[in-house]
Amino acid sequence: MMKRSDVAWTLVGITAVVLSGYLLYQEIRNLSLAELTDSLDAISQRSWVLAGLATLGAYVALAWYDRIAIAHLGKRISWWFITLCSFTTYALAHNVGASVFSGAVVRYRAYRSKGLTPHEIGVLIVFCSLTFFLGTLLASGFVLIVRPELLNRLVDVDPGLSIAIGTSLLCIIGLYVIGAWRHFPPMHVGKWHITYPRLPIVGRQIIAAPLELACAAAIIYFALPDEGNPGYLVVLGVFLASFSLALLSHAPGGLGVLEVTFLAAMPELPTADVLAALIVFRGFYLLLPLALAILVVALFEAGQWSQRRRIGSRRH
Repeated sequence: MMKRSDVAWTLVGITAVVLSGYLLYQEIRNLSLAELTDSLDAISQRSWVLAGLATLGAYVALAWYDRIAIAHLGKRISWWFITLCSFTTYALAHNVGASVFSGAVVRYRAYRSKGLTPHEIGVLIVFCSLTFFLGTLLASGFVLIVRPELLNRLVDVDPGLSIAIGTSLLCIIGLYVIGAWRHFPPMHVGKWHITYPRLPIVGRQIIAAPLELACAAAIIYFALPDEGNPGYLVVLGVFLASFSLALLSHAPGGLGVLEVTFLAAMPELPTADVLAALIVFRGFYLLLPLALAILVVALFEAGQWSQRRRIGSRRH
């Protein structure tokens, strides 16, 4: 049975989708399907290829999350198995929503078959979330310091405040690195406790997560037209804000949240061009991986069933 917290976050996600859908409708109600089709047709073949390569880079970086966590646990599992498990986990979680299906079930089924205990799998899940959190802080801090005026696209703030926020975010990363260097006591996240990783592990964490976010934002950047394009750092900053809002809202796939945020933050671009770029993003980063993930899960479960059947027949 679902916990009350699961039901609550599901309702939050539904509310976010409905509200975002209403706001999105207000933005695009005068937009014709022909305009959107023309914007998609205007995306060059080169841009499609670059967006596809950026998607590949993002999912390779996500697989690196799991590999780093496995190294932190001191376990040895093949890179191929980790890649398939990570790909399936994130493809499902991105589409269904973290509040409803966090990917824990997929990781549990997969890594239990490799001998990891439930506690180790729990630590792995929290560690991967921590890696993503660190990457978001690092990328956001960098963007706010380099482009402090960017925050004004969403809220009216002084550039000095943006720099202060960015510096604070980078200081948190610095404290984490110092904690690993000086061997601080373990961190406690709910019932889990995570020992500060070795410095080489920390180094991989603060490279992998920003790389994944940078590649994911690049999908949208490559799909946007050259004329009026605000530049990659602006796209990255807006993506970080919209993706964070989508995660907080628990809306499945950030449905409506990404669109509303990007349209509000990029008034210099035609609405049809922004929506076309987000359609490319959803197709490459969300829908295509989801279809492949369902196939991977089906093949894995079929293999597990076949293995159990062979073991059962030997016993008889």
